[in-house]
Amino acid sequence: MDHSTEGPGGGVARIGIVSVSDRASRGEYEDRGGPGVEAYLSDVLTSPWEATVRVIPDETELIRATLVELVDEAGCCLVITTGGTGPAPRDVTPEATAAVLDKELAGFGEAMRAVSRPHVPTAVLSRQTAGVRGSALIINLPGSPKAIRECLDAVFAAVPDCVDLIGGPRLETDPDRIEAYRPH
Repeated sequence: MDHSTEGPGGGVARIGIVSVSDRASRGEYEDRGGPGVEAYLSDVLTSPWEATVRVIPDETELIRATLVELVDEAGCCLVITTGGTGPAPRDVTPEATAAVLDKELAGFGEAMRAVSRPHVPTAVLSRQTAGVRGSALIINLPGSPKAIRECLDAVFAAVPDCVDLIGGPRLETDPDRIEAYRPH
């Protein structure tokens, strides 16, 4: 889905949104995670971007392949997953993500759990993580739209600088919503 036209002197950033859910992928459950991520990005990003959306089951190999395809073939600079971050046997998103990363960025998961903990005692069970593959940042989030907003609010100020540092396109944010921190 295209959220803006190409800006002057720059292209449209491609952002992958992956909902990991057995039930949503079978059509038994309405996916709310992916639309929650897309609504958040529409709210905070002012630079041109387009979403590449996938809804897939909790299958390690399929999650890995989807992340590789979105980064290596579709050219996404940012990939955000929702779902599969808990302790249940089918929750395998962090393991699948770790298998395709060049570098883990543990601070993302730490910040997201810290912001969730005052709201939900079970936040300590969440295994969100993030890392870099090539020139893309991959972030794992829980599936709840409320948790998605809380977690992204906790880390998004660092996302544009990270994408800059790894060679991705410049992402601009609405400073009234999230002010991107760029120390360089």
